[in-house]
Amino acid sequence: MRILNAGEGGVQDALSTLLLNATGDDRCLPPCAITVSNLTADTAEKSGQTEYPALYVFCERATNDLREKFRTFAGPVVLAIDVRVTHDRSDEVARLLDVCVDAVTEVLDRARGDWRPGVYYPGGYEVTFAAAKKGGRNFLQTAKVRLEVIVSL
Repeated sequence: MRILNAGEGGVQDALSTLLLNATGDDRCLPPCAITVSNLTADTAEKSGQTEYPALYVFCERATNDLREKFRTFAGPVVLAIDVRVTHDRSDEVARLLDVCVDAVTEVLDRARGDWRPGVYYPGGYEVTFAAAKKGGRNFLQTAKVRLEVIVSL
């Protein structure tokens, strides 16, 4: 997803701004690793190549309900962004996850409209948080941001 890029106007830019406003220091969080892959947190960590914070972007569901005649595919596509953070303190992992989720949702709020020909994001998303568990640098916590885009190809 190009809208989640690490450049200007992307998630990393939003993270830096949010951390600077919250703590006065934007250096305490390394750049986000953005991956287009459907991996569970456990599998990603066992691979040994996981960097945190991490964003995993994947398609959760695609429904071709033929909303438009003469189209090969026309219907909603549900995308998911799995946000993962780690920290050595349990109270900090929750704070970092909140900041990362805020950055993702801020970018999504600015990305309403046409993403490319035939792909439209009307806005709106759902965020679900998981409990912190052992992993990463002692504690690992995840959140999933789900959004629906309308595809007509």
